[in-house]
Amino acid sequence: MRILIALAAAAFVIVFLRLVYIQVVDGPRLAKRAEDRRTNVVTLNAKRGTIYDRNGNVLAISVDCKDIVCDPTTVMKTVKNEKGKTSQTTDGAADDIADVLVEVLGGDRDTYLEALTRTGTRYAYLSKRVDVSKADQVAQELSDKGLSGVYYESNTKRVYPYGTTCAQILGYVNQDGAALSGLEYYYDDVLKGSDGQRVYEASRNGTPIAGGVSDTIAARNGTDIVLSIDIDLQEECESIISEGAKTYEAESGSVMVTDPKTGEVYAAASTPLPDFSNLADASALNLKLVSDSFEPGSVFKVLTTSIGLETGTLTKDTTFNIPAEVLVGDDVVHDDDNRDYSEDMTVEQALAKSSNVAMAYYVQNVIGSKNFADGVQKFGIGQKTGIDFPGEASGIVRGYDDYDGSTAGSMAFGQSLAIPLVQIVRAFGAVANDGVPTTPHFLVSKGGDEVDWPAGDRIISKQTADTETEMMRAVMTDGTGVNGAIGGYDIAGKTGTGEQADENGGYKEAHFVASLCGFANAEDPQVLVYVGLNGIPYLASDSAANVFRDVMEQSVTILGIAPSAS
Repeated sequence: MRILIALAAAAFVIVFLRLVYIQVVDGPRLAKRAEDRRTNVVTLNAKRGTIYDRNGNVLAISVDCKDIVCDPTTVMKTVKNEKGKTSQTTDGAADDIADVLVEVLGGDRDTYLEALTRTGTRYAYLSKRVDVSKADQVAQELSDKGLSGVYYESNTKRVYPYGTTCAQILGYVNQDGAALSGLEYYYDDVLKGSDGQRVYEASRNGTPIAGGVSDTIAARNGTDIVLSIDIDLQEECESIISEGAKTYEAESGSVMVTDPKTGEVYAAASTPLPDFSNLADASALNLKLVSDSFEPGSVFKVLTTSIGLETGTLTKDTTFNIPAEVLVGDDVVHDDDNRDYSEDMTVEQALAKSSNVAMAYYVQNVIGSKNFADGVQKFGIGQKTGIDFPGEASGIVRGYDDYDGSTAGSMAFGQSLAIPLVQIVRAFGAVANDGVPTTPHFLVSKGGDEVDWPAGDRIISKQTADTETEMMRAVMTDGTGVNGAIGGYDIAGKTGTGEQADENGGYKEAHFVASLCGFANAEDPQVLVYVGLNGIPYLASDSAANVFRDVMEQSVTILGIAPSAS
């Protein structure tokens, strides 16, 4: 009896100490574990901000969808025995569910089966961001077949109503909601918002416990933004530049349409255009005007002559006897017309004829290398424009201290430097805007508030800009740009046929960037168009000028720009 009493007392002490340990020492941990087991956390997905064009058309929007998930431990199907009684079994349930998913959603059956039979978890994704109608169809078919263990969570996904039109600019958001390119990426912090969550107590089967602890942190939706893009003009520009690149055998083509007074971009594209269903060519995501650098060629002569006018070393009507050739460093430069005699030319005539010899002569003998280098820097050449698009390059441009014997003379007609051609758009925009540059940009407003894009510092005087514009008119009426003119409109512009450097040294034969940049109407410019065709064997006057004409015709029509009064 004493032994039994002693054993009972010892057992009591052990149980007592165990209870003390559980309740006092280990109590907080066990309470937390119990709370975790009965606590569910549901993510409340934020809706990404909507993107509109300048006319209120929706370019990108987030719509409701469902994530289809499963609890592998409860994947079952209801069956009847011979007596008509129902019961639940796991036998074949995963296979039957996978069959329904393949039938409604498509996809790989083995992938579904792996998730449905996964061990060590009660949560596995079957398909993300499924259309609500499709998710409802899955739910109905599983219910009709008595299949359980599959659940549906609210989510959102990105939709682009205009399909691939403007895709290069907009970029895209992947299935996990991550922005990967374009303005979706550039303005991700503005657009994405922040997810919330709901925490609640639930029973073992996931049913919320009435009166249980719950807490909700609301999702904060992303901010809507408005772009300067005109989607109708964008669609036309993409079609024209794609056809132009094909017609003239270009490696790529680029187009940009802007308001030179504000810097707003109405349309922009580079070929090849992206197809997000097959991104084998990742370069299609690049807007080459912004990300890639090229030797600009003769469009640069607008800057050369503007610098000469601004420094007072040139006037529009100054006449020089331009030789048939000029020595630039160790190279002999000729004109494209193969002129073999000296010719008296005014500066205006030299620009209209696009004389390389004249431009090199002006910089080396009249303007001076230092004045020229300072002017190039003021125009922002070799510096980022600040355009709101990812991946902007600054280019490769020598500063004055790094000039050699050929630098100034070659740069005078757009060689010996490589720049993204958005810098040419900005420079021509400054001429159109009375000498004051604006920043090319896409964003107009966010959250209903207009975004301020301040103008840059004046580059040239209004008088210089007016004179340069007058000379650029002659290019379009009597010079290399005549094929780019359109009836009734007063266009000021300049062609360019830039040779491209060979990686083995020298220049590639018959491998040009042919371009034309110009604005209309010249007296009161409301639209500026740049067109460039990279890697073609044709001069700009016979290629880019034709594409420019087509783009300008669509631009003035869609934007409602009236013909010139003069």
